[in-house]
Amino acid sequence: MKRREFITLLGGAAAWPLAASAQQSGPMRRIGVLTYWGSNNRVALAGIAAFKKALQQSGWSEGFNTRIDIRWCENSVERARTYAAELVALTPDVILASNTPSVVALQSITRTLPIVFVSVSDPEGAGVVRFIVI
Repeated sequence: MKRREFITLLGGAAAWPLAASAQQSGPMRRIGVLTYWGSNNRVALAGIAAFKKALQQSGWSEGFNTRIDIRWCENSVERARTYAAELVALTPDVILASNTPSVVALQSITRTLPIVFVSVSDPEGAGVVRFIVI
């Protein structure tokens, strides 16, 4: 499976529900997850569980054809920066960011790795994306 197809699948997983199906064979894909919340946050834990379940339903099994590296920022901008650098250094195929501080921290370090994000209420206003009207 090509990297672009994998990223498209991950984007669909983040937006629930998944509509694509993945191949079982091929190289191990690495997904970085940067969540601004704490590791004891029930909503964040439920989101991670749903994400993993959606991936598995599409043929992506953690430890078999996918590795997921999760970093919990515990509501700290400084930790977000530190963990963003850690995840980027792991050179994942794609990174899932949980909200605005996570995306901003990642984008300050890389503009080449694909970042899929959820829970960013105003991506353009936060400077996360730029819309161009032609």
